[in-house]
Amino acid sequence: MATALPAAGPRLLRLREAVRRGRLTALAWALVMGYVTVFVLAMVHTSYDTWGALLVAPALMAIGTPILARVAAVNPEPAVFKLLIVAMGAKLFCAFPRYLMAFVLYGGAADAKMYHQKGSDLARYLTTTDLLSGLHYDLGMKVAGTGFVIIVTGVVYAVTGPTLVGGFLVFSWLGFWGLLFFWRALQIAFPEADSRRYAKLLFFLPSLLFWPSSIGKDAWMMFCLGLTTYGVARLLDRRLGAFVCIALGSLGTAMVRPHVTVLAGAGLTVAYVLRKRPQQVSALGPLRTVLTVAVLGVGVMLMLQQVSTFFGTNGTGGDAVNQVLSETSRRTSQGSSVINASTAEDPAPAFSLNPARLPVSVISVLFRPFPFEASNIQNLIQSVECFALLVMFIRAWPQLARVPKLFVRHSYVAFTVVYTLLFCWAFSTINNMGILSRERVQVLPLVLVLLAIPRPAGSGPVTRRRRPPVWRVQPGQWGGGPGPEPPVAVGAPDTIMSRTQGGSTT
Repeated sequence: MATALPAAGPRLLRLREAVRRGRLTALAWALVMGYVTVFVLAMVHTSYDTWGALLVAPALMAIGTPILARVAAVNPEPAVFKLLIVAMGAKLFCAFPRYLMAFVLYGGAADAKMYHQKGSDLARYLTTTDLLSGLHYDLGMKVAGTGFVIIVTGVVYAVTGPTLVGGFLVFSWLGFWGLLFFWRALQIAFPEADSRRYAKLLFFLPSLLFWPSSIGKDAWMMFCLGLTTYGVARLLDRRLGAFVCIALGSLGTAMVRPHVTVLAGAGLTVAYVLRKRPQQVSALGPLRTVLTVAVLGVGVMLMLQQVSTFFGTNGTGGDAVNQVLSETSRRTSQGSSVINASTAEDPAPAFSLNPARLPVSVISVLFRPFPFEASNIQNLIQSVECFALLVMFIRAWPQLARVPKLFVRHSYVAFTVVYTLLFCWAFSTINNMGILSRERVQVLPLVLVLLAIPRPAGSGPVTRRRRPPVWRVQPGQWGGGPGPEPPVAVGAPDTIMSRTQGGSTT
């Protein structure tokens, strides 16, 4: 009987492993059969607008999974692949509540409906026309702004087919890659930061999950801003491909919201001037720095000109800026979620350019609506997130107190601070809390960088090591079964020898 026990152990382990594999196989088959059943029922009872999403979602996961595996393989953080897969799945899942909000709660009164209709028409044209003979399609509007998002939607539908829910999934997927670019930018340009905490905040903050998950400008801007920031990080760390990422990302944002491109360009210019010089400076180093700053300055001026054309103002001076911001304030002072409401007949209110209002602007853009300002359930949910974010910033005061020093030492922090302050100053003119909640996602990824700043040395909580209780019985003592022998005191008689010789241990 004693000789059979050792042989039974490996056989029992193999049996358990076989059972576990059998359960996993059965679960996999059940999921496949369930998916096929849902797919067939959806094809019978719904249109391609709905069941097309069942084709798009697995395709997006199949494309994204190997890319995330490659990112995780070279990342020092533990369990990164699991975190990224869960984040991508959560982002795709949020496309469904975003769709329900647009077409069930609001009854289709959303920009996504217009993008879907016009994008479907463009997709049919692209798939039925000989593209080699040239494109002759009339959008009915200028390309910059809404027209460009229609073009992007049409190109997506030319690949996937005109599927409304599938389009939501694709744009949500694009928004996820923008968040991934922000995360990688932090790791490259600010390696001292708490990368794991930043990833959890970035990938799972409700606003960043929900709002950039619809067909429209928000998801596209998230993707392009993330690509721009990734290029900024590579430039500040002197890595190849920086200008390509910056150029492509800036072009994408400039075609939709050029004023945001100007804010990013201003932050980049300040950060580049403050970046650390290498230990070995070549003779052409200062000349290269001057030329790069000049190119960035010219780029900002061109973007300012594009902003002037986009908003239809004259010039790029303070009067033009005041005109744009004041008109924005008037247009957003309508609806059920407004503050400081004004009627359409009122003249555009004058917007103050006084920098003394900057702290109020920061509070207004980042942490409103407050709970007492909520006028509906959507605003109430948003106010809970804003309040939680405010609490996190208050608790992170030791880290935030280091921002002035880090502003000079780490140019990526300078880029983050400059962009955040300029964004809050420009978007504080929005008086509709619903619009502000949606627009705020363009600054939240960089705002969260401030919460990832490491604590100063010696400021963490002191943890005392607890002594083990002396009353616990060690295994093998007092009739508890066989266990390790107790330690023998120095000078005590050898108990083993005593037992062997038949002596007493006392």
